[in-house]
Amino acid sequence: MDTIKLIIDNRKARHDYHIIETIEAGIALTGTEVKSLRLGKVNLRDSFAKIKDGEVFLHGMHISPYEHGNRFNHDPLRVRKLLLHRHEINKLIGKIQERGYTLVPLKLYWKNGKCKVDLALVKGKQLHDKRETIARREEKRHLERVLKNTNYH
Repeated sequence: MDTIKLIIDNRKARHDYHIIETIEAGIALTGTEVKSLRLGKVNLRDSFAKIKDGEVFLHGMHISPYEHGNRFNHDPLRVRKLLLHRHEINKLIGKIQERGYTLVPLKLYWKNGKCKVDLALVKGKQLHDKRETIARREEKRHLERVLKNTNYH
């Protein structure tokens, strides 16, 4: 049985993009980065993934330096390599070049003691799409409130 513990969820990505497909990837980390992640000191807000020379790298993910780290502490914004199978990378390369999609991390979590990232193939939303999403969510909340306050006795 897989044990999964969420570290952080990138809710802004769900607001700003249409999610086409998701893929789970491992992430290459240093020791102090792992310790900071265990403390939840990470930010995915402006992060994205790029494919360079047949490898996938995560840019813009901020992992705060470990408080008890010494001179070997990590750079908070360093580019981190994502661990994917060759066929997965080739599939992503095809979709990004062909349709102009972007790779954005949706969430970071622990799975069986290893740090994983949910990487999404996304297309940017227009302003009217964002407004439509917000309107739908508000309407859903309103309906739930009405149903909750109405007693069916």
